[in-house]
Amino acid sequence: MNILHIDSSILGEASASRDLTRQVVARLRAAHPRATVRYRDLAAAPLPHLSAGSLSGAIAEETARDAAVLEEFLAADVLVIGAPLYNFSVPSQLKAWIDRISIKGRTFRYTEKGPEGLAGGKRVIIVTARGGKYEVAAGTEFAESYLAFLFGFLGIRDVTFVRAEGLNVSAEQRARSIEEARASIAQLPAPAPALAA
Repeated sequence: MNILHIDSSILGEASASRDLTRQVVARLRAAHPRATVRYRDLAAAPLPHLSAGSLSGAIAEETARDAAVLEEFLAADVLVIGAPLYNFSVPSQLKAWIDRISIKGRTFRYTEKGPEGLAGGKRVIIVTARGGKYEVAAGTEFAESYLAFLFGFLGIRDVTFVRAEGLNVSAEQRARSIEEARASIAQLPAPAPALAA
C-alpha cells in the first residue's frame, strides 16, 4: 500500500490538521506495517501557482516538477490530506497542488456523455480544521464540498472527512473538537484488501 501524506497548514506545530493527519497515517501504518509513505509539506515547500509557462510546458524545470507531483499522486493508493479552512476555502498551497493533479487525459477526460474521472481506485482521507462551524446544507461551507466534488470528478469515490470544528471558539471547544476528531480517526475502517497489499 502506498500512502501519500500531504499537509498544507501554514501553522507548523501549532496546526491541528497536521497533528491529526499524523494520527491518520499512524493508524494506517499500524494496520499495514509494510505500507510506504511519501510526505509532501505544501507550506514548507510550496508549489508555485500555475502560469502560462507551466501550462505550456515551456519551462523544463517546472514541467519536470509538475510531472513528478502528478506521478506521486497516481502512484498513491491512499491519500491523507490536511486541509485547514482559510477564508472559507482551502489554502492556496493546496490549490496549487490540485492544479498539478487535475490533468486532462491523465486524471480525467471529456466524453460525449460528459467528464469521466481516470484516477479511481484510490482512498482519500481529508482532515479539515476550522476556527468556526460551517454546514454544507446552510450554504456556508465551501472547502469540504469543493474537495468532495474535485475527487469525485477525478473518479475517486472513497473520500472520508475527519473534522475538527470550532477551534477558535474557546479552549474548551478546541480540546473537545480535537478529541472528537481523534475518536473518528480511531474508527476509520481498514483499507480494502486490494489497497493493503
